Amino acid sequence: MTIEETLLNRYGGSPLLSLQQLSEVLHRSKDGLRVSLSGDSELSAELRRCKVKIGRRVYFKTSAVARVIEEA
Repeated sequence: MTIEETLLNRYGGSPLLSLQQLSEVLHRSKDGLRVSLSGDSELSAELRRCKVKIGRRVYFKTSAVARVIEEA
């Protein structure tokens, strides 16, 4: 089973992860993840590329997040 399949199974098949869900996947607090994303590291740059804004809400593409995790 791939990381993408695992994430899809865990979060109900949604193609997008919320900030809360991504923080659970990365074992960080929601606020800690926000701080990390605003940083200047390679991982934060990759995760920012996965970001999708719908209105005021921020989501992350599940397939892209899985790819980033596999590469890390």
